[in-house]
Amino acid sequence: MKTDHKKEIATYTARRGEFAVVEVPALQFLMIDGHGDPNTSTAYQDALTTIYPVAYALKFLSKGELGRDYAVMPLEGVWWSADMAAFTTARDKSRWSWTMLIMVPDWITPDHLDTARTTVTRKGGAPALDALRLERFDEGLSVQTLHVGSYDDEAPVLEEMHHRFIPGHGLRMTGKHHEIYLSDARRTPPERRRTILRQPVARADG
Repeated sequence: MKTDHKKEIATYTARRGEFAVVEVPALQFLMIDGHGDPNTSTAYQDALTTIYPVAYALKFLSKGELGRDYAVMPLEGVWWSADMAAFTTARDKSRWSWTMLIMVPDWITPDHLDTARTTVTRKGGAPALDALRLERFDEGLSVQTLHVGSYDDEAPVLEEMHHRFIPGHGLRMTGKHHEIYLSDARRTPPERRRTILRQPVARADG
């Protein structure tokens, strides 16, 4: 049996045109940090060409050595800037910092990651292996929605989320902007891309 965590974890689903307040469970991720425009940054391309092969190496290790097969989870990104207007108005991507993530099951250990690194190193082409880490991420209370369309068309949705829905429901933003890429951008035209947009929050009176 292959485990598909995307179907089992409720917060990997969202509805277009609807903001939902959810409790995100603490999960384990492959993570790699960087800064700059994802369309032009060498660091961003290096991150992707590293995190994907390691994620698949871990999957095959888990299936072959542990007898536990699972579907590789979608790419995710946590994004931030000193000025959050860089996301909702100016969209100045050169000012963005980011952490790219792929969720892995709790039974994957640092030793498994070391083995996967060795496997990927032998094959070559993963330039940021030293920057990759395994870490738990606990967002907790969050607001999220499904965006369908180009990444560059997210600004009005984020404006609505940040400045109307969140304060209008007695909440305040506490963490970094989070995106879950349900569509493979390499194979999906911009107008059909499905992305969960998430913002961690807290009760305003808490």
